[in-house]
Amino acid sequence: MALQEIGMATRAAQRRERLYIDGEWLETENAIPVSDLADGGTFAQVTAADPAAAHAALEAAHEIKPRMRETTVVERATWCETIAEGLREREEELAEVIVREAGKPISSARGEVGQAAERFDRAAEEARNVVSQGEYREGSTAGHEGWQAIVKHEPIGAVLCITPYNYPLATTALQVAPALAAGNSVLLKPASKTPISAAILADVISEVDGIPDGAFNFVPGEASEIGDVLSGDDRVNAIAMTGSSGAGKHVARESGMVNLHMELGGNAPAIVFEDADLADVAGNCAKGSFKYAGQRCSAVSRVLAHESVHDELVDLIDGQMDAWTAGDLFEEDTAFGPLISVDQADWVETLVEDAVEKGADLVRGGSRHAPEGVPDELGDQFFEPTLLANVPHDARIVDEEQFGPIAVVTTFSDEEEAIEIANGSDLALDAAVFTNDHKRAMNVANRVDAGAVRINGAPSHGLGDIPFGGNKDSGIGREGLDASIHEMMREKSIIL
Repeated sequence: MALQEIGMATRAAQRRERLYIDGEWLETENAIPVSDLADGGTFAQVTAADPAAAHAALEAAHEIKPRMRETTVVERATWCETIAEGLREREEELAEVIVREAGKPISSARGEVGQAAERFDRAAEEARNVVSQGEYREGSTAGHEGWQAIVKHEPIGAVLCITPYNYPLATTALQVAPALAAGNSVLLKPASKTPISAAILADVISEVDGIPDGAFNFVPGEASEIGDVLSGDDRVNAIAMTGSSGAGKHVARESGMVNLHMELGGNAPAIVFEDADLADVAGNCAKGSFKYAGQRCSAVSRVLAHESVHDELVDLIDGQMDAWTAGDLFEEDTAFGPLISVDQADWVETLVEDAVEKGADLVRGGSRHAPEGVPDELGDQFFEPTLLANVPHDARIVDEEQFGPIAVVTTFSDEEEAIEIANGSDLALDAAVFTNDHKRAMNVANRVDAGAVRINGAPSHGLGDIPFGGNKDSGIGREGLDASIHEMMREKSIIL
């Protein structure tokens, strides 16, 4: 796989990853450099697929469909369990790569590897369950007396997986595992900023006995070069995508008659009523806002506090913030690192400045500040944990996705206003409600427009055992291991 393998965990050697198409490792003339967000510079390159390579992958995935339909769920479950074992065997290598390419602290990176492996194990279990739950039916209308039929599940075909930078292995596993377990061929297009962990996954899959050539294809590349080639091809039967709302809309416009399975942008509100346990709320909202520097679709993006508890809650969140410090990404106690790019830091800064200009109180942070020892070239990518209070409802940060370490606290006067603010965004992925009144919690949860609402806790998607996904511009369909497998299979009725 890698032309030069990774070195010790204290410093990665340069490595070069290749395409994996129809069972072969391939190169093109162009490569994408991958930035090292721990030590600066670049630590890897990945071969960039061009349109010709993309078409080769599409053809391979298409041609293998009949053979994949003939595989049994026992075979496919064994593949997934073997992949899980392979990921665990390469945990340290994968964790280091995730630290460097995604800027994620080592403790979180290790957790991501474990989560990815478990998702392959769980996909094997879920596939067995789905396949064993076919239906037997009898005719029940005039003229169909005596008809008998079985309704069974079969693979949908070729699945294009488009994965994001923020969870480059775990989210990839959430797409690839159910696709393979369901018996589909796969084309994996990782985020260009974080393709190396996906390349290692490709290497693990390439070593699994029994997976036919063409069943899994790794096609990293720039979206401008191969994105439309892949998403607009009739040989693709389903597209699983995690990314921004804008990118998702573009893919949806390009795709034809395919099953779209998209988890897109988020702007989760946390609605805090006056009877909530404010100390618990503060801890949940701080973690929800600052974990991985806020670069999570399920991050708490805005705290809607009842006007009677706003000031106290702001003080309590402020008291949590000393624990959220940036530092050496390979230190176990580091809370977060740089944002993925200077452009992303620019965006976060723009939203904070807009809020302050419109009257928000800047309680803490608000500027770029790199910890001691960070290479100069990474300095502009660090944004301080920031707390904004009394944020006006017309501030852009109330309705737009931020993907930065910002706790945004605004007020509401009653339940109706809280729901109006929460539902005012074009994004509707997650939400949270904090109250000790069960009836009010359920009423608000039912009225908030979101794919998932958590009561007295920050939004969390976990392994995917509970379906999640967004409304409005936040996506199409629901993800999760069993939910995704159902989306990646189709039903066939056989009348006896």
